[in-house]
Amino acid sequence: MGRDIAFDTPAGSIGGWRADPVEAPRGALVVVQEIFGVNAHVRGVVDRYAAGGYVALAPAYFDVVERGVELGYDAAGVARGKALADAVGLERANTVTGAAAALLQAEGLKVGIVGFCWGGTVALLGNTRLGLPASSYYGARNLAFLDEPLRAPIQFHFGHSDPSIPPEAVAAHRARQPGAEVHVYEGAGHAFNREIDPTHYDGAAARLAHQRTMELFARALG
Repeated sequence: MGRDIAFDTPAGSIGGWRADPVEAPRGALVVVQEIFGVNAHVRGVVDRYAAGGYVALAPAYFDVVERGVELGYDAAGVARGKALADAVGLERANTVTGAAAALLQAEGLKVGIVGFCWGGTVALLGNTRLGLPASSYYGARNLAFLDEPLRAPIQFHFGHSDPSIPPEAVAAHRARQPGAEVHVYEGAGHAFNREIDPTHYDGAAARLAHQRTMELFARALG
């Protein structure tokens, strides 16, 4: 269903993975990767949103500093992914989001954003700085940006047992962004949506979060 694409951004030309629905699209989504690149998991997420009726595009954010990155989920992959995320930086990532959104908007589509882990924070900034309806999954870097005013509907999704996002961090989301939906999934940890990683995946949490995300975008985009 999906295909490789390339497009221009203020940070240079980058690649990405795009999938289009069979029927006329309901809207479009920018899908923001974890720290492991646009890998098989992310491509599957893109394809799933396309099956749900949306044009979905996952920009290869790491192409800004290193092209074609697909990392494993071991300690070496985590370390390399964190280094690449820091090298790209959230400010530059936001310019990539803006370029991807503009590409889709030029096709006459309303655009939202959904992101995971590092991408969860990129999705938050896509809301506060670009005005995109957003679904943010387990964004551990969100706290620094919670005082930025929301510009569109947003959901936050957290695993109850995520060591990188303790209960007080979840409480800060509720206190500092009272207009947001904040969902916590009992029994789930970090990366509970990563279905190709059995050490993290929680099917019940992933399905419910996806349902809620689709309901958000149905309200916000059509």
